[in-house]
Amino acid sequence: MPLAHAILASLELQPMTGYDLKKFFDMSVGHFWTTTQSHIYKALNELENEGWVAKEVITQDDKPNRKEYSITAAGRAELRRWLTSPVPPAPVREAWLIQLFFSHTSTNKEIAALIEERGMNMREIVDAYKAQTKVAIPQDLPPGLERARALWQITLDYGLAFYQFELKWNKEMLERVKNLPR
Repeated sequence: MPLAHAILASLELQPMTGYDLKKFFDMSVGHFWTTTQSHIYKALNELENEGWVAKEVITQDDKPNRKEYSITAAGRAELRRWLTSPVPPAPVREAWLIQLFFSHTSTNKEIAALIEERGMNMREIVDAYKAQTKVAIPQDLPPGLERARALWQITLDYGLAFYQFELKWNKEMLERVKNLPR
């Protein structure tokens, strides 16, 4: 349950609403983990049922009531358990590789066009990562998170290295595809 654990870890920083969590995810872990608002709310309900988060309804006069979630002691224990348990690698699941795998009836030019398009997309991502250079960290986080900031930076560096590898692979495969037997 990576989403549930990402929520617990985020709530360990400070209490948040589902909306706040979505904004935080987009600014922090969005370069390697994306989610939707509906998935966050579903996970929050499950976490509340497990007793890992508590919800406080904050009444607001001019707006809908605010539902703020905080991590419980049981949630902290679960988060610690998960953070110290190895997670097996996820299997590769790339739709475009299915296209490539079954492209034997396509021309070399058509296959090269797929690879070139993928390369352009990868270059855009690498350029965005390079422009970011540092993980966006919300300004309202508590002080003393230097260790967390360093670990967050490591994840950004991983993403950059991952996409740079794919760019290198892409370039090498483009040459091979251009010379495939007909």
